[in-house]
Amino acid sequence: MEIYILGIDLAKQVFQLHGADRRGRAVHRAKVSRGSLFEAVRTLAPGVVVMEACGTAHHWARRFQSLGIEVRLISPQYVTPFVKTNKSYRNDAEAIVEAASRPTMRFVTVKSVEQQDILAAHRMRAILIRHRTALINQKRGLLGERGLTISRSPEAFKRAIPELLRTSADELTAIEERIHLIDTSIQTFMKHSTLCKKIAAVPGIGPITATAVVGAVGNATQFRNGRHLAAWLGLVPRQYSSGGKSRLQGISRRGDTYLRTLLIHGARAILRYVKVKTDPHSVWLQQMIARRGHNCTAVALANKNARIIQALLSGEASYVSPGTTA
Repeated sequence: MEIYILGIDLAKQVFQLHGADRRGRAVHRAKVSRGSLFEAVRTLAPGVVVMEACGTAHHWARRFQSLGIEVRLISPQYVTPFVKTNKSYRNDAEAIVEAASRPTMRFVTVKSVEQQDILAAHRMRAILIRHRTALINQKRGLLGERGLTISRSPEAFKRAIPELLRTSADELTAIEERIHLIDTSIQTFMKHSTLCKKIAAVPGIGPITATAVVGAVGNATQFRNGRHLAAWLGLVPRQYSSGGKSRLQGISRRGDTYLRTLLIHGARAILRYVKVKTDPHSVWLQQMIARRGHNCTAVALANKNARIIQALLSGEASYVSPGTTA
C-alpha cells in the first residue's frame, strides 16, 4: 500500500487520517491518538502530509518535516467546499485531501519557532494595549460624571489623574511595564533579523511592523509577486464581476487584520508630513490626496509598501528611495 498524500484532521486528542494514492483513491483510513500520531505517520511514510492551517498545525508540520516528508498547510476556508454530505472527522480528512489535490490550490507556509515566538509577542502586546485603552476609557467616563474631562492619550491621562484614582494609576503602570518588556523583546528580534532591518528602511515601516511582517510571512517566497501579498493582506479592491461587467468595490479586508492595520497606520504617519516635501513620491501622494482623500491615499500607500516589502523579502535587493539611484 503506497500512500502518496495523507490528510490529517487535527483535533485535541483523536486525529483522523485519510490516505490516498496518486490517482486520488482512498487506500487508508484510521483514527489515532495524540501520542501515537507521529509514529503512525512515520510508519505510513506518505509522500505528502496535508493539514488545515489551524491550532498546532505548524508544530506538527515541523515534526513531520523532520522525517523528510513534504508538508502542506491549507486554509480551512478552502477545505469547506469539499466536505461531502454531513460534517464529520472522516469527511473532513477526506475533504482536506480533495482540496489539496487541486492544481490551483494555495497553501500556507510552515512557520518556524522563531516566527511563532515573535507573533506571540505581538498578540500579547495587542491584548495589553486593548486592556490599557479600556482602563483609561473607563476612568475617563467616571471622571466625566464629576465634570472632569481628560484627553484620550495615556500620557494626558497619567498627568491629569488625581490622587483619588491612584490605584488605577498603579494598574495602568503595571500594564505599561508589561508592554515595555514585550517591546524590548521585539526590539531584540529586530536587531538580530536581517530581513527586519531590510524592510524597516521603507518609510512607514518601523520595528513593530517589520517584526510582525517577518513573523507572519518570513521571506515571502510563497507569494508570486507583491500584489499577491497585498491581496493576502486585504489591501486590494474587492471584485464583483458579472455579465461582462467588472465592478471594483472597497478593499477586501481579508487576511491578517493586525498587519493591515499596522501598514495603514504607518502610511498615515508618512502622510502627516507629505505637504512640505517636493520629492516625486511626496508629489504623487499630494496629488492622490487631492483626488481621493486622505483615507484612500493611506490605503494606497499601504498597498504600495506591501508590494515593496514582498520584493525586498523575496530578493537580494535593498530599498532605494524614489528619485535616487541604486
